[in-house]
Amino acid sequence: MISSVQNVSNLSMTRALGAVDTENSASSSAATMPGAAGAANGMSFASVMGNMASDAVNSLKGAESMSFAGIKGTATTREVVDSMLQAEQTLQTAIAIRDKVVSAFLEVTKMQM
Repeated sequence: MISSVQNVSNLSMTRALGAVDTENSASSSAATMPGAAGAANGMSFASVMGNMASDAVNSLKGAESMSFAGIKGTATTREVVDSMLQAEQTLQTAIAIRDKVVSAFLEVTKMQM
């Protein structure tokens, strides 16, 4: 998971999101209800978070490819907008999760031992 996150953070504008290597295949059930899917399948928290990160990267890749298809004229405006809105929602979710993890980490570091 960490290498996937590092690959995303190392992207340049010329390489685009197509250069990101996603090792974990994403399951749709883990994306919609990660807690329930992880408990039912016996998956660890790290693997659920890894799958969610892979889903986010795949969503961003899809939006990027759809925007290129819109520029070429092979996709309708509606398809491009839907793809971009989905990518925006995925990004907002990833940011919210990151903020929660950072605040939890800060709370743990404030605890007295």
